[in-house]
Amino acid sequence: MAIGIFLALCEIDMKKEQILIIDDEPALGELICQILELEGYRVFVASNATDGLAALSREEIHLVISDVFLPDINGIDLISKIREINSICEIIIITAYGTIPDGVKAIKEGAFDYITKGDEDNRLVPLVEKALDKVRLKTKIYQLEKRIEEAYSFENIIAQSPHMKETVQFARRIAETDVPILLVGETGTGKEVFAQAIHNSSIRRNKHYVAVNCSSFSKELLESEMFGYKAGAFTGAVRNKKGLFEEADEGTLLLDEIGELDISLQAKLLRVLESNSFIKQGDTKPTSVDVRIIAATNRDLEEEIAKGNFRKDLFYRLSVVKLEIPPLKSRKEDIIPLALHFIKHFSARLNKSIAEIEPVFLEKLQQYSFPGNIRELRNIIERAIIICDGNILKTNYLPKEILFGIPSIADFSQKGLTLDEYERKHILDALSQAGGNKQKAAEMLGIGLTTLYRKLQQYGFDK
Repeated sequence: MAIGIFLALCEIDMKKEQILIIDDEPALGELICQILELEGYRVFVASNATDGLAALSREEIHLVISDVFLPDINGIDLISKIREINSICEIIIITAYGTIPDGVKAIKEGAFDYITKGDEDNRLVPLVEKALDKVRLKTKIYQLEKRIEEAYSFENIIAQSPHMKETVQFARRIAETDVPILLVGETGTGKEVFAQAIHNSSIRRNKHYVAVNCSSFSKELLESEMFGYKAGAFTGAVRNKKGLFEEADEGTLLLDEIGELDISLQAKLLRVLESNSFIKQGDTKPTSVDVRIIAATNRDLEEEIAKGNFRKDLFYRLSVVKLEIPPLKSRKEDIIPLALHFIKHFSARLNKSIAEIEPVFLEKLQQYSFPGNIRELRNIIERAIIICDGNILKTNYLPKEILFGIPSIADFSQKGLTLDEYERKHILDALSQAGGNKQKAAEMLGIGLTTLYRKLQQYGFDK
């Protein structure tokens, strides 16, 4: 379908829908036209399939009502040609000589309904409204999918620094392949944005994109989430459950925080990558899948291999292509464009009208090191927009660590704090800033959730 012709369908709620009637009987065509115009629809009439298809290519048609017996083509055979031009509009077939086989064939070909002439007096208007209800729903779905596709595309990644431009260019090239990719970068650098952009630019773009954070589940729960189970596999397994690998079949699966994956699950994941199949809990037969794997981590996996925390063979399988996402501190040219993007986004979302930004506001952002990367910048701008009580974004809306700088480790050392005491204080400060949300605190600290729990246990705060 030439989707571009019908972008205006997204405005469908702002005007009455347009209907095309294709019928070689002028009197009947005009009668149906008058009925529908009285209902407030804009109606076009064509006397043959050729003229009808031309009108369909030219106009924003939401519904086609076509006779079966047309001078140049059978109306049922016309359905597929209509779908090639416009997959969103619905089709109602109407004929004077209705037969059950024709009706069945019309529905199989994709018609909304099939009625005989004479029935249309009572059925037509309600049927038209039902068909257009379906068009409205399809249009909203199309609009949502389009927004998601645009939001997670390479065009939407702000990259003015040479380093980031090179990263985006490389990501575009590897997106066209079907090999596993390992995304490496600090927390908050946008690894998931890259993963979704890669998926949306790949041959799998029309299939499912599924993401799982490997640090968010216990080992047992993560295994059932990833691979599923059969009913009766364990107490409480009352029905079959599809795992994320099955959900992502023919699509893309993002394994975020792969460095946190339990060593026993690493072995099972390796088998899936090597055989494209796995045996779910409670089953005896393998389940085959075709999934592209994108893994992401903020850890140095080669260092984790040396420590015995990560399998070397799995690392090589995952890192056929390795893409390093630069931290924000190494791409200073992108800070202001990103800030302006977030200001525009949150102003619209929070219904604020920002007419002016104090120059020092942007200068302070430019000077800051952003240990939390893009996610931290996003949160800072959102907070500033929320507390802004006018239409000027003032410097004093920025948090104190940006206005006055963050104390260094040396500052804490001068106060007599040991490294352990500094780490303990840093973790508690992050928890405080995150309002007690451990997942958010782990992201702020640039560590996995399991690592945070281990640290809390170490410092006696695990209860």
